Amino acid sequence: MGALLLVCTVFLAGCSTGANAVDVNNGGEFRFVAGTPAGEVIPASERAAAPEFSGELLGGGGFSSTELAGDVAVLNFWGSWCPPCRVETPQFQQVYAEVRDRGVQFLGLNVKETSEQFAQAFVDSEGITFPSLYDPRGEVALAFRDYPANAIPSTIVLDRQGRVAAVYTGEVAQDDLRAVLDRLLAEEG
Repeated sequence: MGALLLVCTVFLAGCSTGANAVDVNNGGEFRFVAGTPAGEVIPASERAAAPEFSGELLGGGGFSSTELAGDVAVLNFWGSWCPPCRVETPQFQQVYAEVRDRGVQFLGLNVKETSEQFAQAFVDSEGITFPSLYDPRGEVALAFRDYPANAIPSTIVLDRQGRVAAVYTGEVAQDDLRAVLDRLLAEEG
């Protein structure tokens, strides 16, 4: 309950300096919401287990959240139609290239996309090498309904135990993401 209260407080205290996000959980309509302040990490004692999920990857193949077990994981909800996502996703690729050998996995969750081809074209044109689930109905975002993952872009960072350690709505700066990952990697696993 404490983690939910912290996340809600962080969400309500959103800053006006970050990029905007689009709410995808309001009957299919999109609206912009304020971004979450950078660097907010939920204390380990207040973290809740992330819901399990699965789906089909862009380009084919299945994926299950159980594949994230034991690693720190960055889950980024994005769409090729989303201007902040078009900035953030290539930056995430840069961070991913730096940390993928340190026990960090990245997973994109492509939501509310009108065509898988648009999503794949974006991934290909930007040289994104981390996997992305194709989730046009936003079912995985709904699985995270206890956290503000109902806005695009949103990023949820899981610790090694598969617990939600940080939640961001809006664009996440590279340096903020690196700081959170360093902090979680330094925790006892």
